[in-house]
Amino acid sequence: MQPDIVCLGEPMLEFNEQGDGRFLKGHGGDTSNAAIAAARQGASVGYLTRVGSDAFGEDFLRLWQSEQVDTSQIPVDSDAPTGVYFVSHDASGHSFTYRRKGSAASLITPADLSADYIAGARILHVSGISQAISETAADTVFKAIEVCRNAGGWVSYDTNLRLNLWPLERARAVTHAAMAKAHIALPGLEDAVQLTGLTDPDEIADFYLALGCEIVALTLGKDGTLIALRDERRRVPGLPVTPVDATAAGDTFDGAFLAEMAAGRDPYDAARYANAAAALSTQGYGAVAPMPRRDDVEQFLKTGRAA
Repeated sequence: MQPDIVCLGEPMLEFNEQGDGRFLKGHGGDTSNAAIAAARQGASVGYLTRVGSDAFGEDFLRLWQSEQVDTSQIPVDSDAPTGVYFVSHDASGHSFTYRRKGSAASLITPADLSADYIAGARILHVSGISQAISETAADTVFKAIEVCRNAGGWVSYDTNLRLNLWPLERARAVTHAAMAKAHIALPGLEDAVQLTGLTDPDEIADFYLALGCEIVALTLGKDGTLIALRDERRRVPGLPVTPVDATAAGDTFDGAFLAEMAAGRDPYDAARYANAAAALSTQGYGAVAPMPRRDDVEQFLKTGRAA
């Protein structure tokens, strides 16, 4: 299988705190989430990573296969574990605790990549987390970007800043260098403020356009998304919901947006669709379980009411 969209990064098993104090097992990892979100919208998707030869790695392989995400290029590492994280909730929102040091995914190297597989994709999606987990992972992302660009594909990059993984100055240097080679920039406002030092959304969009991006989709939370091209920009409003858990809303936006772009939609229509998908993803606990499928998103866009 040669997918239209290839995502690269780190999957992590998720344990999400419930109202009664129990932890619900699920699946996470930003680019894995985006891959599943895109597949649920009907896109052809593949994933690149490493998983451990453990129950958690097997769980992920079953998940991706059940979601029609191609796993043909994922090696299983018998010496390193699959990463884990925990989500806790309080009045201020959600917080994360990670157990990922030395994970199989963090040991990925450029030699693990199939150049033909990446070259055959229309879109390669990577993130700041994909590069923050190790130096070899950062190099692997840059190599994948080079292969994709040389083959005429488009590169999508979500900053997804995690300062527990690397210091801000290194994050700035690496993500700016990657963004300079990306076609689609997918920063969130909070991350972009820290990375660019700017606070105005239009100035942030200008910053990423100046680096060389063709499309900037700056997510603004409940205020929707700013879509900026070189010669035009619009704010695409969000759809109101009462969120339960926003754990992977940004990843759901990414996957839905890229699925629409791969299907030939213009960026403004893609953002409207992705805003709806992201809003629906906040209506349940966990990263993957609440992600909507196309019928749900289209119904929400039509009625303005979540099912």
